[in-house]
Formats: sequence, C-alpha cells, structure tokens
Amino acid sequence: MTLDTLSTHKTALIRKFENRTALVGVVGLGYVGLPLAVEKAKVGFKVLGFDRNATRVAEINLGVNYIEDVKDEELRDLVLEGHLLEATSEWGRLTAMDAVVICVPTPLTRNLTPDLQFVETVTREVARRLRPGQFICLESTSYPGTTEEVIKPILESTGLREGEDFHLAFSPERVDPGNKRYTTKNTSKVVGAACPASLEVALSFYRQTILEVIPVSSARIAEMVKVFENTFRAVNIALVNELAMLCDRMGMDVWEALDAAGTKPFGIMPFYPGPGVGGHCIPLDPHYLEWKAREYGFNTRFIALAGEINRRMPEFVVGKAMRLLSDHGLGLKSARVLALGMAYKKDVDDARESPSAEVLSLLQARGARVEYHDPHVPRFGAGGTELRSVALDAETLDRADLVIILTDHTDVDYACVVRHAHLVLDTRNATRGLVCDREKVVLL
Repeated sequence: MTLDTLSTHKTALIRKFENRTALVGVVGLGYVGLPLAVEKAKVGFKVLGFDRNATRVAEINLGVNYIEDVKDEELRDLVLEGHLLEATSEWGRLTAMDAVVICVPTPLTRNLTPDLQFVETVTREVARRLRPGQFICLESTSYPGTTEEVIKPILESTGLREGEDFHLAFSPERVDPGNKRYTTKNTSKVVGAACPASLEVALSFYRQTILEVIPVSSARIAEMVKVFENTFRAVNIALVNELAMLCDRMGMDVWEALDAAGTKPFGIMPFYPGPGVGGHCIPLDPHYLEWKAREYGFNTRFIALAGEINRRMPEFVVGKAMRLLSDHGLGLKSARVLALGMAYKKDVDDARESPSAEVLSLLQARGARVEYHDPHVPRFGAGGTELRSVALDAETLDRADLVIILTDHTDVDYACVVRHAHLVLDTRNATRGLVCDREKVVLL
C-alpha cells in the first residue's frame, strides 16, 4: 500500500468527521453507549446503535428512554423527528459504519481476573465486516495493553493493517451516572491510539462532540489513565471505610472527623465511608490493573488491600445492625428490617455491584425479614428471590424494627423516616442536619 493510499484513508475519515457525514456505530447501548450515541446525533451525525438486547433496541426505535442521564425529549426528537439515531441487533450493518465505538461491559471472573468475553465477541463481529477506511475505538475499561494485545490482532487477522487500512484507538469512558454538572459533552476526554495516524483520526472524531479532548502518546497510557482514576477512588474510599471501622471501635463519630478534616484548604480531598462500593467501575477496574501487574512480577499491595477493605463493609454493616438491635433487646433473627436504597449511589437507577445486595443477602441469611424501598429501583434480586420496592409511609416504617439507610437518594424524606422509625442505622450520613429524634439514629 502506498503512502498516498494511507493518507487518503486518514484524510477521508477526518473530512467525514469534520463535516459530520460519517456514519457512526456505537456497540453497547447502556450507561456509556447511549449517552455517547445521543451526543453524536445531537451534532448532526447519523448514529446506529448496536445491542443484543432486543428490548433496548425496540425502545430506542420507539423513542423510549431507559437511561436517566439521557433526556427523554432529546432521545425522542433524535429518533422520531431528526431520524439521526436508530438501533439494531443486526451485525451485518457494521460494514457501512465509518466509525465503530465499542462500549460493552468488562466484568470480572469469580477469581477477580479480567473477563473480556464481550469485548472479544464484539471485536470478532467487527472483524468479520471490517473494510478499509474504518475507525474503531474501544471505550470499555480494561488493563493497559488491551487495545494492542487483544483487539488489534483480531482485527488484523483479516489481512487489513492498523494505521494503513483501518485506524484503532482507546478512549476511556468517564461517565458518572447521576452527575448533573458533568455530562458526556463537558467531561474532558483522554484519547490514545495504536499509531500517530490513528491518533489524528481519533482526535478528529471526538473533537466534534467533546469540549476538551486530551491526546496521550499511546493506547496503553490511555488505558492506564482510566484504571488509575478508579483505583484512586477505590483506595481513598477504602481508607475512609477503614477509618469508619476504627472510629466505631473507639466510639467516635467518623463523619465529624472527616467534616473537620475537610475544612483544610489544601492537601486533602473529601471521601466518605459507606456500606461498600458498587457500580460498573470502582469495584472492578482496579483488579484489571492488579491482574496485569502480575504479568510483570509486580504486587500492587494498595489495590489488593483496598479491595479487601471495601468488600468487608457489607459484613461490617450487618454486624453493626446486630449489635444495635441487641442493645435494644432484639435479635436479628426474625427482626423486620427495612433497607432504604438499592442503587449503588444516590439518585441513579443503577444497582450493578451494589453493596446493598450483599447487605440484604447477609441479613436474610441470618434470618431477618427484609423489605426495601428505592424510588429508582422498583425490583431487585437478593438472596435468590426478587423483591419489590415497598411504599415509604408511616405504616411501613412503623412495622420495621430497624431501618438501614444504604443509599442516600435526594428525594427521600429523611425527617419523616426518623420520625416514624423505631431505630435507624445511617450508613451514608443522610440524616445530617436533622435535630428531632436524633436518639433513634446511629451512624456508620
């Protein structure tokens, strides 16, 4: 292939991105993929979303939204009025795409090792339809080296060459579900690629949508950026979780200590304890880096310890609940417990990896009769059974021996909760500022 041909592929892609005539495919229409697809369509790109979930595909094509961070009216207008966004389960349509962005889950195995089955499956589907002049980008979080060690060989098995026939990059998603200030558009985007030509193409692609795009020297660096960001959070959350357990042992209020420490104008950042960590990033991503480090004979002790501490928190919460009930002459066995909040964080409907699931399972295993309320999560599986969110009213609160606040949703009336409950274990300091009936409340 001549240099002129190489330049033609790159130039043609960049031109299509800049005049927004490129056809954009987004694979995986969840919390990362759908917001990205919407942002691309909003600036004029024709976007085709790919998902194996037939229900999701049908809902999008009807203009029905299922992601809280996406505005209902924007999705509806893009699908039904602008005809800029469509969804499909037909892999064959990948061939027509100029850009394909992969936004699929990267879970862990039971042994806390990377499970790239979804990334590899999608990449093979892309490879079967790969043609010269396409741009492929992975946004799914993974260990440093995934783009060049896993994706690139699969794509090049077709005989096409990266940087010559097609372009390949990694740009980590930075979605923070429920964040009203930082969205897909105004959250800075790190981009790394397999070669300089692919980096030029990738930067052009993202600059049409994202306000600030930050290039780095390689896909490996971009992959390291993502796992470090979430490892940073996991380690600091583990630190305050361990402090909470120590303060519990010492009979101290960890929240007061943290609030006072946070008044220092430099050298500290606010992190708070809770019943554990959840979501699609913090409980998982650090273990990708931990696993990769072993390939280099390196033991990431901070990461391993942070994971161990955070995984202990549900057991700590249940142990504190048992002590609290015992102090009031009650046993956990057959006690009625009302859990508030199944989502892994406030004001979202995402219950993936939620520590609430582990807390409920532990409570049930010890014989407690458990109910839950969550305005964002109407159904939830725990202990092998499906539970439904109950109404949060005086009657529900009164029949519970103990109310445990696991997720501090904004639209819950905590004054009402404390007023009608007999006993409250607050793992999120959601009752901060309440004066009446404080004697009923015990903090984590």
